[in-house]
Amino acid sequence: MITLCRRRTGPVTTAGLLGGVLAVTALGGTAHAATVGNDDGTRPAAHAPASKTDTQDVSDARIAIRPGDGVHDVGVDGSVEVTVRKGHLTQVTMIAVATGAEVKGTLAADGTSWKPDGRLAPATRYQISADAEDAKGRTVTGNASITTVSPANDFIGHVSPENGSTVGVGMPVTVDFDKAIGDKAAVQSEIRVSSSSGQRVVGHWFNDRRLDFRPEKYWKAGSTVTVTLTHQGVQKTVTFKIGRSQISTVDAKTKRMTVVRDGKTIKTIPISSGSAEHPTYNGRMVISEKFKQVHMNGASVGLTEKNGKPSYDIKAVPHAMRLTASGTFIHGNYWGADSVFGKANTSHGCVGLKDARGGDDSKQPAAWFFDHSMIGDVVIVKNSADKTTLAPDNGLSDWNMSWSEWVAGSATD
Repeated sequence: MITLCRRRTGPVTTAGLLGGVLAVTALGGTAHAATVGNDDGTRPAAHAPASKTDTQDVSDARIAIRPGDGVHDVGVDGSVEVTVRKGHLTQVTMIAVATGAEVKGTLAADGTSWKPDGRLAPATRYQISADAEDAKGRTVTGNASITTVSPANDFIGHVSPENGSTVGVGMPVTVDFDKAIGDKAAVQSEIRVSSSSGQRVVGHWFNDRRLDFRPEKYWKAGSTVTVTLTHQGVQKTVTFKIGRSQISTVDAKTKRMTVVRDGKTIKTIPISSGSAEHPTYNGRMVISEKFKQVHMNGASVGLTEKNGKPSYDIKAVPHAMRLTASGTFIHGNYWGADSVFGKANTSHGCVGLKDARGGDDSKQPAAWFFDHSMIGDVVIVKNSADKTTLAPDNGLSDWNMSWSEWVAGSATD
């Protein structure tokens, strides 16, 4: 279940669905969970409008996905298990992100646990989704992303985007480390990022465990980016391509989103953004994950009504794309009246687009935008009532930092 969490300050770690695994430095240590996540292993934070028709009592069932969301260096044999307390599992899927291949698994006879049937592939990112219900039939969903150990398991740097992928012009190169880095200059000197466009690329340390690289302006459409990592004479390379340029601008005042593809406006879409009580962040964001459907619920962080029920509990929010690690999504909205879109801001911080229940109507604006977007595309929000500046390390929001500040955060430039 993706839940609404309150806005946070300080460093936020994210990897996105296109993350790859690559050795960068031998620092030792074991698998380490990312700092973003809930106690039950689910992904954090999704802002969504309340809906009386979709609100229900909170399920007693509690899903746990071991070893937890955001964990790297996961063992390939016997390290993954999905369990549930106070309920039973109804469905579990585990998919290799890069290929879409599904991992076969076995559900225990009593429905309280699930495990993969065989060994997992090394150096592979997997997405796990689990559904369960309690004795009263109330449902809950859990999601987690994990990455299996690299054959060179004494290396603990993890690079995204994935080798061979194609991403949008806003996708930074992110290197996450499982342990705090002391000598940042030494580690950064082993990593080189270049673009076929000739753009200067500079690294920036957000904290002791996250090093991002980007050019001063967005990557040039159609270019190729190469990440070269060298350690103790061993060299590894990640190469990915930049697709077409797509920059979408959400104007919270006019309640319209303008989609610009390669410099030309291709569509204008009515939207509904954050309400006055829960305004959407202003700033430049980057799509880091895409979900056909997600379960959004506010009760786990105290967003409840006087009767104790969650302010909203929407089981299948369609066409959801993550914009920040703290929980901003742009997603389909089938529960809002037609008069909302382009007329009123009603959400808990997300950007909503008109959609159909189930997300099976390709003619709806949310479906169109989902189908025409990719990981790494830029979404800009302006004229929101929110006075908070979106932190550059909240998701892949690197572009909210000026170039001078960015360069100042490099250990070698």
